Amino acid sequence: MGRMINKRAGRQPAEAPCRVTVCRGCCCGDPRKIPGVDHAAQIPRLRAGLAGAAEVRASECLDVCDQANVVVVQPSRAGRAAGGRPVWLGLVNDDAALDDVAAWIRAGGPGLAEPPGVLDLYAFTVSRRVREALEG
Repeated sequence: MGRMINKRAGRQPAEAPCRVTVCRGCCCGDPRKIPGVDHAAQIPRLRAGLAGAAEVRASECLDVCDQANVVVVQPSRAGRAAGGRPVWLGLVNDDAALDDVAAWIRAGGPGLAEPPGVLDLYAFTVSRRVREALEG
């Protein structure tokens, strides 16, 4: 019998950092729905602000269009072990909010660091159906 190959090996550090998912579906990232926001710059801005501290990826529609632009912060392995759970942030439409998200993740993110108080204004609870579709 052949050896099993772990396709994830080498791609994710042992500490498994936070992951950030930025919705870029039907409404998020659409200047017709949310004018005056540099949607194209949001993901590069997060990546630069996190400087490798977290994986930032774009997702198709996360099905919470009334909260556009949506960012989901999933805890690191250590953060999850400490009780952290994914945090859904909506209406993330300005650079200051992105900077606050990046600072929180650099400090440890869900389970390891308290988010800046202003992020409470962006946090929302998503339905179980939507949450399970993203988380697994």
